[in-house]
Amino acid sequence: MGKTKIAITMDAEFIGELDRLVEKNYFQNRSQAICDAVREKLARMKRSRLSLECAKLDPKFEKAMADEGLAADVSQWPEY
Repeated sequence: MGKTKIAITMDAEFIGELDRLVEKNYFQNRSQAICDAVREKLARMKRSRLSLECAKLDPKFEKAMADEGLAADVSQWPEY
């Protein structure tokens, strides 16, 4: 994946914390730290969006749909 340089503005407090993490070798540089943070946040947002969508499902309706599908298909299952 290609990389693009951007400029961001942050509070000095956060930059200080980033620099301490870089000094302690948690990250190679500020850029890596910020990239990792953005990647993690995006992944968390995707997971939470899935959770929100799943919460919209009606468990009784979903079970009824599953049971209906199983009942119709049971007659077509091979004998073992």
